[in-house]
Amino acid sequence: MFPAFLPSTAANLTETTSIDFAMRIQRRSILMGNVEIETSVVQFSPSDSLSDSPSNAPIVLLHGFDSSVFEFRRLMPELEKRSHQVWAVDLLGFGFTDRSVAAQFDPAMIKAHLHAFWKTCIGQPMVLVGASMGGAAAIDFALTYPEAVKQLVLLDAAGFAKGPVLAKFFIEPLGQAVTDFLRQPKVRQKVSERAYYDSAFVTADAELCAALHLEMPGWSRSLIAFTKSGGYGFLGDRISHISAPTQIIWGRQDRILGTKDAAKFEKTIPKAQLTWVENCGHVPHLEKPEETARAIVQGLV
Repeated sequence: MFPAFLPSTAANLTETTSIDFAMRIQRRSILMGNVEIETSVVQFSPSDSLSDSPSNAPIVLLHGFDSSVFEFRRLMPELEKRSHQVWAVDLLGFGFTDRSVAAQFDPAMIKAHLHAFWKTCIGQPMVLVGASMGGAAAIDFALTYPEAVKQLVLLDAAGFAKGPVLAKFFIEPLGQAVTDFLRQPKVRQKVSERAYYDSAFVTADAELCAALHLEMPGWSRSLIAFTKSGGYGFLGDRISHISAPTQIIWGRQDRILGTKDAAKFEKTIPKAQLTWVENCGHVPHLEKPEETARAIVQGLV
């Protein structure tokens, strides 16, 4: 029923949206240098002819820290309804992408892997959408490969912070202790409750979607390695160099990153426009998927 690489606990998913999405996750072999990395992706493609219009660039979605493509289970169908080809990809070291063949997990390797994915699966200028840490990854990619990014969309994005808050704790032997702590269901539930404005979204199914990737081999090792690398703390002074038209979509009640950076992104990026999502927390793509999809599509250039 589900792809063999997903943990067996995926069988406990209960919501139709989650089940349908899990069945659509696949792996693509992405050649990075001389190494093939089995990369988990999801593709939604509309059937009508509008999807072939030059103005409808493919939309590629990047998830946040310690997350996976499951973040976009509600947003992708909404974008597909609006006649857009949409991809979600698990970044190197995250989600269900194979970690066994990668030597290191840091922003440089994530960017190289994402570029290899783009060359293999996309091959044309795209609309690059990044949520939270995925926003920082999207910024880093757009700065290095402007020819690949037609437009940038930042969903409650990271980028101005100097580095992961927990980085100082990810040293041996504390690193394993921290990931063991982050694995605890009650800890993850508290994080989820803070991520949403409406805690009713924190269902058992949602918690399972947010935790399935923890069962993948190498989860703890890659999380420790990425965090010890300092993450995207180097980006702050480079954000003003973004050349792509940029949409900033932000939950008005974000309690994870707050709201100050939304206006800061709008002021710093030369061609930027800010849209607020009301009664919404840190994850507008999960809490307000229809409104978020509408904002993305209406802002396309």
